[in-house]
Amino acid sequence: MLNNYLEYSKEVAEAREKNLPVVALESTIISHGMPYPQNVQTAKEVEEIIRQKGAVPATIAILNGKIKIGLSDEELEFLAQSKEVEKASRRDLPYLLANKKNGATTVSATMICAALADIKIFVTGGIGGVHREAETTMDISADLQELAQTNVAVVCAGAKSILDIGLTLEYLETHGVPVIGYKTDLLPAFYTRTSPFHVNYRVEDANETAKMLKTKWDLGLNGGVVIANPIPEKDALEESFITNIIEQALAEAKENNIAGKKVTPFLLGKVKELTEGASLTANIALVKHNAEVGAQIAVSLNKQ
Repeated sequence: MLNNYLEYSKEVAEAREKNLPVVALESTIISHGMPYPQNVQTAKEVEEIIRQKGAVPATIAILNGKIKIGLSDEELEFLAQSKEVEKASRRDLPYLLANKKNGATTVSATMICAALADIKIFVTGGIGGVHREAETTMDISADLQELAQTNVAVVCAGAKSILDIGLTLEYLETHGVPVIGYKTDLLPAFYTRTSPFHVNYRVEDANETAKMLKTKWDLGLNGGVVIANPIPEKDALEESFITNIIEQALAEAKENNIAGKKVTPFLLGKVKELTEGASLTANIALVKHNAEVGAQIAVSLNKQ
């Protein structure tokens, strides 16, 4: 029955036939995470980095009632410009597919679609998590529950610094999700290379990471893994600078009663405005760096 929903691009279909390593990419970063034309340009550059590192990119989206695993240039362009694309999380998939609508997949939805297509490695910017003041709002990203149950490893620059990172780590620990530092002992916080929080384990290369992933899933331990890869030093923003700006953005979101799925796009937009574009430059740099590492891990995992 899955064949009724899944549709592979020619490149991904060939990769599956030849048993080549494939790396999943989300589409919300294109539709809701970056302005045009940087969004489509970044998407294409990230795909090219994955190819150069020996893997095949599979950008995932919901288009006209199909889960598209791998997108054409025209489809990327559509996602980058159309206002008719909804932000798709786990809860939204049945509605969007049944009604033949279009959706850009978040971390949680991309993990589900990647797992359906038997793709084990997924590259993104940063994961969602427990929002600040979640003890009263109960605002916790669906990404975390997905990591608890879906067998996909997520290469990211840590948790977005707009979140409560300590509570995010507590939630992941409760659900047995390993948080791995790629050449780091400290969890990166998206725009910055460090945070006050330690990762569970440090790994030094793609092969070590792939061995751990294979062992986890061989043991039948369901759920994902967070592979936290810090933003390159030259692209990182200064910690106190970005912290002040995030505090300001959070205060504005509260004043304007912005809640739910609108919070993250609002905050990222406000942070871009207040950093005079520096946050967007950092965002693009960290996604590209994650693509390099993710492709290397996918290649190593394919050889295990």
